[in-house]
Amino acid sequence: MKYLCLAYEAEEKLDALSPGEWDALRRETLAYVEALRESGHLVITHALKSVRTSRTVRVRNGELSVTDGPFAETKEQLGGFFLIEAPDLEEAVRIASKWPSARLGSIEVRPIEEVLSEERRYDGSP
Repeated sequence: MKYLCLAYEAEEKLDALSPGEWDALRRETLAYVEALRESGHLVITHALKSVRTSRTVRVRNGELSVTDGPFAETKEQLGGFFLIEAPDLEEAVRIASKWPSARLGSIEVRPIEEVLSEERRYDGSP
């Protein structure tokens, strides 16, 4: 089964790292990406540009609304994602827990819905 792992980070924490600390975290992350690739768990991964480059789009009553980021009330921002294959949620959580930036932020792990359900979109079931 596929799981999308969303890596949330506080940009100011990453910005506060010394060049040496950043280099160590970057190398550790790249090594973990390679280990996941070699084990067959990794489908794809990408980092995202700063939240300062983002836009939030809403359409209400036919009217477009575009909001610039960042958002003051948000302490952590989506910094990237990795899509993995795992036999179950417990294994996906184990894999996500080893993502290096999880020590500085959080990783949301969500099962992929391969086909959009004909029933209600969110019925409360796992």
